[in-house]
Amino acid sequence: MTRRPVYERDPRVDHYINALPPWQRELCGRLRDLIHAADPEIAETIKRTVQPYFVLEGNVCALLAAKDHVNLFLYDRAAVPDPEGIITGGHNNKAARMISFFEGDTINAPALTTMLRQIIANNRARRSRKPKSSQRAIRPG
Repeated sequence: MTRRPVYERDPRVDHYINALPPWQRELCGRLRDLIHAADPEIAETIKRTVQPYFVLEGNVCALLAAKDHVNLFLYDRAAVPDPEGIITGGHNNKAARMISFFEGDTINAPALTTMLRQIIANNRARRSRKPKSSQRAIRPG
């Protein structure tokens, strides 16, 4: 028996997932657990009125259910390698790429976890390079 990761759930994300057909609900639940397992500091929220986003030092990924599939958008700026070829769309997109899951598809959890962790590491690195407002140099007038 596998244990589900413990994390703070946003009730709006619960509402989004619970309104889906059973196969999409189950898939989104597994993706949600996997996303949170990638880093315990990931937070979930709703953006664009209804879309579940997972954030840590910036956007990490988002879920979007369509009629016959579920998209997982990875906000990686096309910088994270995809050696196992799990990305299904947005290959030339500068902001995000996506993985589309159809009924019966399996999740390549190891490959996805590796990509999520790299996105988080990139987000953290970008944040650490930004000057804090109290550290800005004051230019002579």
